Amino acid sequence: MKKKQIQPTAEHQEQPEEATPATTPAEQDQKDERSERTRRKKPVAVPSLQQDSDLGYEGVEDLESESQKQNDDERLSIPDVLPVLPLKDIVIYPFAVQPLGVGQERSIRLIDDVMRGDRLVVLVAQKSAETEQAGPDDIYRIGTVSRVARMIRMPDGTIQIIVQGLERVDIGEFTQEKPYLAAHVTLKPDMQEDDKETEAIKRNVVSYFQRLVALVQNVPEGVAAATLNLEEPRQVVYVIATFMQMELELRQKLLELDSVRAKLENLSSYLTHELEIFELGKKIQTSAQEEMGKVQREYLLREQLKAIQRELGEESEEQATVNELRRKIDEAKMPEEALKEANRELSRLEKLPTISPEYSIIRTYIELLASLPWSKSTGEKIDVPHAREVLDHDHYDLEKIKDRILEYLAVRRLKEERVAVRLKEEAEAAANNADTEGRTPTQPLQSDEATRQINREPILCFVGPPGVGKTSLGQSIARALGRKFARMSLGGIRDEAEIRGHRSLLTCPG
Repeated sequence: MKKKQIQPTAEHQEQPEEATPATTPAEQDQKDERSERTRRKKPVAVPSLQQDSDLGYEGVEDLESESQKQNDDERLSIPDVLPVLPLKDIVIYPFAVQPLGVGQERSIRLIDDVMRGDRLVVLVAQKSAETEQAGPDDIYRIGTVSRVARMIRMPDGTIQIIVQGLERVDIGEFTQEKPYLAAHVTLKPDMQEDDKETEAIKRNVVSYFQRLVALVQNVPEGVAAATLNLEEPRQVVYVIATFMQMELELRQKLLELDSVRAKLENLSSYLTHELEIFELGKKIQTSAQEEMGKVQREYLLREQLKAIQRELGEESEEQATVNELRRKIDEAKMPEEALKEANRELSRLEKLPTISPEYSIIRTYIELLASLPWSKSTGEKIDVPHAREVLDHDHYDLEKIKDRILEYLAVRRLKEERVAVRLKEEAEAAANNADTEGRTPTQPLQSDEATRQINREPILCFVGPPGVGKTSLGQSIARALGRKFARMSLGGIRDEAEIRGHRSLLTCPG
């Protein structure tokens, strides 16, 4: 494959030296200013952090300054036909210096042939990253002609290369598909507008990029500052696009657009969207950290206040609450099982901060235990004939229901009499067994389960439509026993937890 050579013209041939007039200081300053402007407009090689498909990422290496200078000074000469290397999930832009890893057999052969020639290759993105052997229909038609600046063979047989993007090209008819792709290519330079609007968009893009770099951590240091030194708008587009994590479609769109202003507008829209997302995330993170810091600060202040109150001998609000609950527990005269549960929950309450959600639940549970009438009871001795009179006075007929109620009361009266007789016999036996010194033998312990079996009674349940006398029968039973009547309406209640209680209330002893 032959390169188009530039024939030297008469301007390049040696001419006899002629005397030149001396330059004035003003003319010398103008020459220096023009040379400085020319130097600053040279293309900038930018390293990238992307990773390709077909190709892997090994690390970013800067080209040697001597090679960069040589590339800038040489005039680009592109043959009509160039090999085409498809890439997965990556787009190479002009001015970009990119490290790539070549692993496929056909790609290795392509690079070997390129290194023996002019080192020029067209890098183009694949439409789908799942395609292993991309053909002419699997790649985009706009790519970037690049120069392979360095090649390193790895021990595992792969090749690590560093490529430098040169210019956009339009891929035409393919000349071969085996052993690798090759096609006719034509240069497709960007249409760069030189007006105030383009300059304004360029400055906005640079500003957005600098703000975004301050929020993310995946952009190398110094890149944002380097964009300030770029004068050409298309350099700004390609440098920023190289470092941003964009979708493949948007990357390819930026490469395919001919107008530099259109490229800047698309890039500005993307940077604005990303900047809003990152700033919102930063705001949420800052708010969460401030809230956590506020909670920790309040906790530390409360602990310090407790320490000061202990030193002064004062009682804190939390300690006063615990002492009040302990007093209520002592006054409730709970049975042993309930007392043990109440003291256990009270010890847990002392260790919890007041801002804990469990604090209010445990406190309510202890207050409920202390409010129950453990040692209080109402009612008189069961009188079955009197109960019969009350039921006959309040209700007409309902003989079966009355008989069942009287059976219930009779069994309960009999149980009370037997318990009283047993207790009397035990007391007499204890008195008879007392020795002359007045000592009484130890009585055998009675378990709580045995006491529960004695006190356990069935529950009467009256079922029927409204108005048949269910509530009035309950009132008659309460009047016959000399007890207070309690009525609880459960209309509209669908959740049994509203009756039984939630969480700790389900395990209420007794």
